[in-house]
This record gives sequence, C-alpha cells and structure tokens, in this order.
Amino acid sequence: MNKHLGVILFLLMSFALQDGFAQNEGDSVAENTLPLITKYIGLGGNVRVVTCTLGEQALEGHHFTIETPKTVADFITYHALEHLPLDAANYHTKRDGLKNAQIKFERDKKGKVAFLGGSITHNPGWRDSVSLYLQKRFPETEFEFIAAGIPSMGTTPAAFRLVRDVLSKGKIDLLFEEGAVNDASNGRTSLEQIRAIEGIVRHTLMANPDAAIVIMHFADPDKIESYSKGIEPEVIANHTKVAEHYHIPTINLAKEVADRIANGEFTWEDDFRDLHPSPFGQGIYANSINHFLSNAFSSPLDADDKVSSRVLPEKIDTYSYDRGSLVDVEAAKFDKGWHIDPSWNPEDGSGTRPNYVNVPMLRSDIPGSTMKFKFNGSAVGIAVAAGKDAGDIEYRIDKKEWKTLRLFTRWSAGLHLPWYYTLASELPEKKHLLEIRIASTKDEKSTGKACTIRYFYVNKN
Repeated sequence: MNKHLGVILFLLMSFALQDGFAQNEGDSVAENTLPLITKYIGLGGNVRVVTCTLGEQALEGHHFTIETPKTVADFITYHALEHLPLDAANYHTKRDGLKNAQIKFERDKKGKVAFLGGSITHNPGWRDSVSLYLQKRFPETEFEFIAAGIPSMGTTPAAFRLVRDVLSKGKIDLLFEEGAVNDASNGRTSLEQIRAIEGIVRHTLMANPDAAIVIMHFADPDKIESYSKGIEPEVIANHTKVAEHYHIPTINLAKEVADRIANGEFTWEDDFRDLHPSPFGQGIYANSINHFLSNAFSSPLDADDKVSSRVLPEKIDTYSYDRGSLVDVEAAKFDKGWHIDPSWNPEDGSGTRPNYVNVPMLRSDIPGSTMKFKFNGSAVGIAVAAGKDAGDIEYRIDKKEWKTLRLFTRWSAGLHLPWYYTLASELPEKKHLLEIRIASTKDEKSTGKACTIRYFYVNKN
C-alpha cells in the first residue's frame, strides 16, 4: 500500500472504531484500533487518533460526524505532501531557442535532432525515450535522429569531433549536449571545460543560427555528495556560465537526482546504481527531459510566430574551441620509425572502442623516432588509443622547448582507451609546426613505449 494512502486510510478507520467504542461501549479500541496503531507505527507510519463522540446510536459507528475536521485536514495535508515526488520543473531553465525547434517541427514537418555526449548518451535508455516523445508530440514530422555519444568523451573531444559526428549531417534543429560527468572524471580543467562547451555552442550556432541547444548535467557520486553539502559542482558551474551567456536551456539532472535521493524517493545504491544508470535511472532522466520538452512545447504557435536567429555575443574565452575539427593522420610527415597501419588491431587482447580499431593509425614505439604535422590554428592535439603499451612522448611547437607527455592513463591497463591530449591551446592564429618524438621513458605499469594516433585535432583559423 502507498504510504501516504495508508496514513489517510488509517485515520478514517480510527475514527470509525473510536466512534464505535464511544457509542456501543465495546472494546473496539483494544481489539482493533490499538493493534492497528502499533503495527502501523512499527512500519514507519505516522498516526493520530481523533475521538468522535457525536452521532446516532443506531448507526453503530457508521456515517458519524467528524467533530474536528480542520485537525483531520491538517494532518492529511502535512503528511501526504511531506514526501511527494519533487517537481522536475524545479531543475529546468528554459531560456531561449526551443520555440525555433517547435516552429521547424510543426510547420516544416521535418526535424534533425542530435545527441552529443559520452557513454550515458551512447547507451540505450533516455535518448530512445526522448526520441519517441518527440515523434509522439509531433506525429506528422519526419525526424532524423543523430546518435553522437561516444564512451569516455567529454566536451573537449566533442568540440573537435562536432563537425564529423554532427554538423556534417546537415543543419541541426535541436542538439542535446552532455559532458559534465566525463569532464570532471577525466580531469579536464575549468579552463578546458569552458573553452570546450563554449566551442560546441558557438560552432553549432555558426553552422545554424536557428538551432536550439539543450545542455544537460548528469549525475555521479561526486556530484551527489557535493549537492548534499550545498556545493555546486565546479563543472556544472562552468557549463552553466556558458549556458547563461548564450541563453541556452539547461536541465540539471545531477541536482534533481541528488534532491530526490535526499527526499527519500529512491537510493543511489539500490535504484539508480551507477553513473551509467540502471533502467530505473534512465527513466528518471527520460521523464525529466520529456517533462522539460512538454512544457517548452506546451503553447500553440501563433500565426505570426517566426524563427528567431541568434546573434552571437562576444566570446567568454578568446581561445574557445569554436572551429574545432579532426585531421586524418595522413597529413603528417614522419621518419622510418613511424608507420601508418591501415587497419590497426591490437594483439595484446585488450579491449577497444568503435572507430579506434580496424582503422588507420599512425604508430611508433621506437624511442627517438620523430614525426611532423603542419597546421593553421590556435589549438592542436592528438587523439590516441592509450592502451597497456602506451609510453611517453616528447613534443614541441614551432621549434620551441620540448615537453614530455605520458600517454598511459589509469584505465589503460585493460583498454586501448580513446583519449584526447591537447598539446597547445593559446597559439597565435597562423601556421605552426608540431613535432613529436617517442621518449625513452614510460609508466611503470605500461608494457611498451607506443604512441598510436587516430587523429590530430585543430582549432582552425
């Protein structure tokens, strides 16, 4: 039985039994009311017994007069509302852009919707529910859904793969973006977080000023703990700063989950279970996002409603990744210590990720071997498969001082992990030369000294 209904039901039973005792001089209190009270309290319920003394004897305790209705009403109101599920709308900030999507979906009968993020977006669950909601909400609209979630990747990889995975598909009408979990767990600095999320927003809007964007913050144990202490997680504050600057809607699912747990609606361990949510957790996400969309699309369009193209404000950060792109490894020049494997597949039995196996890889494990890559832009990096054989590299830009970078990560022992290493991000906008050579050092846990490059990435001029 629902706890709240149980409280109300028990009150009504108590009135009848108590009235029966008063009118019939029986022992209903001892035989019925008191045992029921004891059992209900034992189950964690809240009880208050109100004695009713008025009423006709012939009714034998039925259809009696409640002498203190306000007491009853106050009790029911207090206990029934005390632990009701929280309103998802408390965690939604609408801002601008959704009207454009509604106009596109209803009038043009077409919609291109993209989902950009990490493993929480890649995995089935909330994304499928949101797609189904949009199809039901706009039944005459022909939708194209772009699933651009890749495990382990936060906003920095997303900013540079945005063209390949999203913008190359055509004008995007609605983009859902998430990266708060991976940005924090992958150790991206506040500077990187802002530059990347701003880059995603600006690049999307430069490609289509009419696009609607929704930024979502998903939950993990660290964020739950922060909110339990009244602290906003740094990564959410950074993403929100960009959303506010560009008037982008946000859905704070991390705070919603934290508050619902504190409200006693469910637990992380038994119900939500993991930052990759259980089906129950996926449902929490889907219900909240669909509730947000339902409110955003609740008003009918007026005849004079028009698409409103955005005018971009000044950048928050001059070096934001708003022109990010991936560059194939064939663009590099290299000595005989390097080679391009046209269909690389590791031989060590470790796991791989899609698009990082059976594809061209620029690779070397010979200390001292060098390669060169010329580029135009303010930022440059390498997207590597950082597996158990990953070593150290040395690199320099424009013949300046050599720096050392360790490619082996805390996840590398069991997985050739796709990882984005930004080597420079505040370069003058001109032609540059990146040089990389294999170092003689490595992590003590690594089995080799390899560098396996899938892409270079550049924030172009």
